[in-house]
Amino acid sequence: MFVNAIFHTARSVTIEIEREEIFRLEQPWEIYVNGTLYGTTDRVVTGIYGLRPETRYTIRVSRGEEAAEVEVTTDREFVTLNVRDFGAKGDGVQDDTPFLQAAILACPKDSRVLVPEGVYKITSLFLKDDLRLELAKGAVLSAETDRSKFAMLPGMIQAYDEVSEYNLGTWEGNPLPMFTSIITGISVKNVVIYGQGTIDGNASIENWWHDAKVMRGAWRPRMIFLNHCENVVLEGITVQNSPSWNIHPYFSDHLRFIGLTVLNPKDSPNTDGLDPESCKDVEIVGVYFSLGDDCIAVKSGKIYMGAKYRTPCENVVIRQCCMRDGHGSITIGSEMAGGVKNLTVRDCLFLHTDRGLRIKTRRGRGRDAIIDGILFENIRMDHVMTPLVINCFYFCDPDGHSEYVRTKECLPVDERTPSIRRLEFRDIQAENCHVAAAYLYGLPEAKIQKVVMEHVRVTYAKEPGSGVPAMMDGLDECRKLGLFASNIAHLVLRDVSVEGQDGEAMLLDGIDCLEQA
Repeated sequence: MFVNAIFHTARSVTIEIEREEIFRLEQPWEIYVNGTLYGTTDRVVTGIYGLRPETRYTIRVSRGEEAAEVEVTTDREFVTLNVRDFGAKGDGVQDDTPFLQAAILACPKDSRVLVPEGVYKITSLFLKDDLRLELAKGAVLSAETDRSKFAMLPGMIQAYDEVSEYNLGTWEGNPLPMFTSIITGISVKNVVIYGQGTIDGNASIENWWHDAKVMRGAWRPRMIFLNHCENVVLEGITVQNSPSWNIHPYFSDHLRFIGLTVLNPKDSPNTDGLDPESCKDVEIVGVYFSLGDDCIAVKSGKIYMGAKYRTPCENVVIRQCCMRDGHGSITIGSEMAGGVKNLTVRDCLFLHTDRGLRIKTRRGRGRDAIIDGILFENIRMDHVMTPLVINCFYFCDPDGHSEYVRTKECLPVDERTPSIRRLEFRDIQAENCHVAAAYLYGLPEAKIQKVVMEHVRVTYAKEPGSGVPAMMDGLDECRKLGLFASNIAHLVLRDVSVEGQDGEAMLLDGIDCLEQA
């Protein structure tokens, strides 16, 4: 058993307790800071707050006779700017936007903007370089819901050289106008937003979610939008009730999301938890998701942005997270025209989501739409309807029901054809599966190159159902299949078991090479 300090600021330290548990500890552990009891935790990843700058701390975690400790020195801090000193009231009535924005813009390097306990009514806040923003315990950034009070980000602005362009707004993979998000970062670097506070979008069917598929003025804002940013950390905070996607990093690199809580009602539309789009070097650790759409969706543009900028989402690590109640725990696509490469998901819990891993693509995404290097390892699922889904006939977009997208016949491979290369699933346990253990359907003209499944165990619920794969034309219901696989060049099955289904245990079609043990 070990404890590591995985992140720190001048005022906080985040620790990770390394045991065999995933996300949540079986029993609470006590935390001591320099010999004084700080509190207890039942999470593998825990934030410790209220520390002093440039101070060395010994952090010890213990339960009974078992204990471990780590030493860490907090960062330097030049000054703290309390938003109350800038005129913010935190009474939930006054519009505190200008006062918080003034504190942010006035904050020098190696300093902190502090939002103390209170309810701060805001519209949009814009980030700047070298910012440390702490939301203290009991602090709530409570967002306005009147869209007339939000600025708009144009989708694409043509440069005067008539060649270049400047992209600000985006919606579902296309450059389109959107309202400024509650927290907006554009081309900023070295930013940390942390603490025990909350950002509340206050979205509901009466405001942002009404006619969710209709653009009114501009597309709905995100809670946190990071456009072409670098070296950004979000730690500890709660993000909830978003108008659309909760956290949306866009063409941004070197990002860390640590110990967050992301919440939206089960029936809220398009409220994905965290959607990195065309981003590089992303770590998501110790985050709890419970919401109305995909928990994490990895993307890289629908068609235009992917083909023009050819920027994949790559080097993404997701670990020690808990995904609950979403459509998909981890989704790739369907906007993935720039590709997704080197995605690792390990040591995670998937609870009551519709799917575990879901890959969504289709003809037309293009030759740069390459999915490769996907690893799922040591995953535990419970009441996930279908643990593994690959749908290469995802019928989104105006032409989604066309013969070109829907046909299962082999078509010529051309510049419109996406590809899926290597996928690995190891040490997966899924209990109370409801429909199918795995449903993998590749394109006949561009088969999935290799799928490896090792030490995978799926058990069915007492009364499993049957269903049709979502967003896919021309198929009968799944008939409680164990494993359905079609159009895979190389399929490896080692120690794979499906127990309790009353349909076919395995249905394989169009498999060029099968290794089974």
